[in-house]
Amino acid sequence: MAVAPLVESRLGESQVQATASSDPFALVDQIVAMVQGAEGEEPAAVGVSIPRIVEFETGRVVSTSRPVAAGGKEGIDLPLADVPLREVLEVRLGVPVFVDNDANVAGLAEAHDENLALVTRHLVMFTVGTHVGGGLVLDGLIYRGATGAAGELGQTMLGLDLAGAVPAPMGFPQPGSLEFAVAGHAFDRLAAVAGRVHPGSALARFRAEGKSVLSDVVVQAALNGDRAAARMVEIWGQRIGVGIANAIHTFDPQEVVIGGDAVRAGPLLLEPARRVALEYVLPGLGASTTIRFARHGPHGGVLGAGLLARGELER
Repeated sequence: MAVAPLVESRLGESQVQATASSDPFALVDQIVAMVQGAEGEEPAAVGVSIPRIVEFETGRVVSTSRPVAAGGKEGIDLPLADVPLREVLEVRLGVPVFVDNDANVAGLAEAHDENLALVTRHLVMFTVGTHVGGGLVLDGLIYRGATGAAGELGQTMLGLDLAGAVPAPMGFPQPGSLEFAVAGHAFDRLAAVAGRVHPGSALARFRAEGKSVLSDVVVQAALNGDRAAARMVEIWGQRIGVGIANAIHTFDPQEVVIGGDAVRAGPLLLEPARRVALEYVLPGLGASTTIRFARHGPHGGVLGAGLLARGELER
């Protein structure tokens, strides 16, 4: 958990603590203590970002855990089921509180430049890591849909075998979904295959030494010039590019922003993602869409929460 004050066009120093997840009382107490302990004047409002689907009006977390990633483990539970977090925190803190999904507020942050001026009114955000999240900024505002769940771009379908009947759902992430194809564990599977196929690669050496072939290792090997690892990163970028093409067709944004673990791969991922996205969109679409990495990095979530509170307070 991170907390930082936003004063005019400057984000202050972040306080970071391990998130208390034992029960809702401990978690709320921790949020209150960290907000009250932040440096600076008393806040006029507080923004909170959570990596879950949120009912914005009440701040109630709709889903308290993430689905099991393919080949991975269940996400950490947040003990907030049916807790009207906005109301509870407003009572405890004595100021307006606004609670939203972390990818939504990260997208809001990315719509602002380094001076925190709104520079992009139509933006789609992809956060690519253990899971794939998404945030939408349309006409300068976060778009949440009817229930707060808009922007779950990781669950969009890239491909299904439709030669016969539609396959039965198999749980999340669904095979054929963007998250199934590009989340961290999908990349790990690609890297493991590459380690077997290319016996002279760094990936094969890792396997021979009994080391796990995980995404961060593959990315570093690719950046160090290993061709097999670079090819895996390229395929990763291509798959993300198909998801970006879907977003361009749906929202016609000014910018598509990629955040999360994928950013570490740099141009090795970004260039194939751009190329494939523009190859797959209808002629004329995407010509004015910028596809880039997140500019605010790990501060995007806390910055976006501050911008959320500032914007809602002004409205």
